[in-house]
Amino acid sequence: MTDESRETGPWIRRFHPAPEARTRLVCFPHAGGSATYYFPVSRVLSPAIDVLAIQYPGRQDRRHEPCVEDIEELADLVVGELDSWRDLPLTLFGHSMGATLAFEVARRLEAGGTSPVTLFASGRRAPSRVRDERVHQAGDDRLIADITQLSGTDSAVLGDPEILRMILPAIRSDYKAAETYRYRPGPPLGLDVVALVGDADQQVTVAEAEAWREHTTASFELKVFSGGHFFLDSHVAAVLELIRARTSAPTVGS
Repeated sequence: MTDESRETGPWIRRFHPAPEARTRLVCFPHAGGSATYYFPVSRVLSPAIDVLAIQYPGRQDRRHEPCVEDIEELADLVVGELDSWRDLPLTLFGHSMGATLAFEVARRLEAGGTSPVTLFASGRRAPSRVRDERVHQAGDDRLIADITQLSGTDSAVLGDPEILRMILPAIRSDYKAAETYRYRPGPPLGLDVVALVGDADQQVTVAEAEAWREHTTASFELKVFSGGHFFLDSHVAAVLELIRARTSAPTVGS
């Protein structure tokens, strides 16, 4: 079996296999998001970096599977799926809910003897910073209003009732996972952490992003971008360059 045909299973999407890469990036979607959000990232970073995107159950081709409404449970499941992908150094990138999940995955990987190189925590407050959020308990109209305000879902999708009926259960489940998560005190990570935040993000303040510093004994860096919760969409080139620099990915063939 060639590396290109390596089995990924339902949890992992490897859009552009990079068999000669010397480092691997694992991407975790936001609440309501899917692995395809990171397709452009994979396209640009390959073949220097082998990009994996996590596909949560309950959406797209996994829409008939029950959603997982607990970050800790999700982390346990993802770590198991990553077992066969530890042959290269791992860097983790998560946005919003995905950042919290990436943090919990990093904790488990370190406990199992595989420490990632860097954790990129984007658009999410530090795990130890709690807000009393209960959007997942609200009606559909409130939930739709919230995701519309964040601009995390295509406006055409929000205007299509049939598509909305399909995706709202996954969005609500993800919101529940994110909003009910509570940090379990424990040893800080021993890997580098880079926190990214938009200066107009209503979901996380710069101070809440800065608090990621408390969760590592290694280096910490805070990057503040212009924009709201999905500042990533307006700063793709800068974020990708930051990933390249932090992974120190060598040029293929060097």
